[in-house]
Amino acid sequence: MTLWEELTARGLIAQVTDEEEIKELVNNGKATFYIGFDPTADSLHVGHFMALCLMKRLQMAGNKPIALLGGGTGMIGDPSGRTDMRKMLTKEDIQHNIDCFKQQMSRFIDFSDGKAIMVNNADWLLNLNYVELLREVGAHFSVNRMLTAECYKQRMERGLSFLEFNYMIMQSYDFYMLYQKYGCNMQFGGDDQWSNMLGGTELIRRKLNKDAYAMTITLLLNSEGKKMGKTASGAVWLDPNKTSPFDFYQYWRNVDDSDVIKCMKLLTFLPLEQIQEMEAWEGSQLNKAKEILAYELTNLVHGEEEAKKAQEAARALFGGGADSANMPTTELTDADFTDGAVDLISLLVKAELVGTRSEGRRAIEQGGVTLDGEKIMDVKYVVAKEALTGDGKVLKRGKKKFNKIIVK
Repeated sequence: MTLWEELTARGLIAQVTDEEEIKELVNNGKATFYIGFDPTADSLHVGHFMALCLMKRLQMAGNKPIALLGGGTGMIGDPSGRTDMRKMLTKEDIQHNIDCFKQQMSRFIDFSDGKAIMVNNADWLLNLNYVELLREVGAHFSVNRMLTAECYKQRMERGLSFLEFNYMIMQSYDFYMLYQKYGCNMQFGGDDQWSNMLGGTELIRRKLNKDAYAMTITLLLNSEGKKMGKTASGAVWLDPNKTSPFDFYQYWRNVDDSDVIKCMKLLTFLPLEQIQEMEAWEGSQLNKAKEILAYELTNLVHGEEEAKKAQEAARALFGGGADSANMPTTELTDADFTDGAVDLISLLVKAELVGTRSEGRRAIEQGGVTLDGEKIMDVKYVVAKEALTGDGKVLKRGKKKFNKIIVK
């Protein structure tokens, strides 16, 4: 199976231009391709995960990735898939976020010896002369055509700022500059980026010549990635300080049954043949598949040691018999106790299993709270300090949220 055939079989490819030329480049390690990452937060999240895995796959086959950090486009904000305008970031915030991205990307991509490069589009976008941009770039874009793009159509009723309207032109200019400076002949992006990406391909061909060698591919990056990257409590981050390795593991351990094989294909590096065997698994076997998925992805992001710890902690809680030392833990101090005890609602809030005391009260009344396996339905229940010394107790809300409570 060629690399292109594998990418297709894994469900990564959504749309392409110049498919035969793309196959030739990718399969023979001749692609110099880029994927862009706007630094809108201080950590990458699961929504970026698919893009990073793709870059790793292509690099392993001899192709050269360019990780484009959006120090320039981040000043504007991508309107794609949004119903409101992004929060404006300062230059200092953007630079801090870029520094965080660089460290995390290095876990996936080998930047040594010119095997990959990392660039910042602020290097060319922030110094652009506005009139020159209008004449040299804007002249190649049709406003009528731009307004038909899905990313703009979704915003027209609620209001699209002129600031955001320029994002397509800036992203297109990125591809043009990467083609000129680094010989970048291919771009990858999510399916909500298709119009922006076509703009870059057309800009190269119009400004240089109609036969300019520039390719465009869209993947199921953003539509699936954004779906994967969000939970009821917010984003699932790759930074262990924002989402612990255990919580990261549990996120994948608890994916829907209907998504587990899809996630295996899109995100893991397990052989397709092995994944295809799992497609016939049912019932309890699916739990084994989820455990494999969670371990593989935690290992990829946080390393083998953290993946093993997370697996052991999960087995301790849900399977029994394993070491519970690696469970997420909340440490209490003397200040948390009154007369040598602490109420259960306070414990739920302290362990961040609920957001408010009223939410904690409802969880208890509905029978969703257990302490060391014992269901507690008394909202006035208190726990003595002595009961939490030593190994502590496991506080659980619902089927998936829990924390070990100990006295520091």
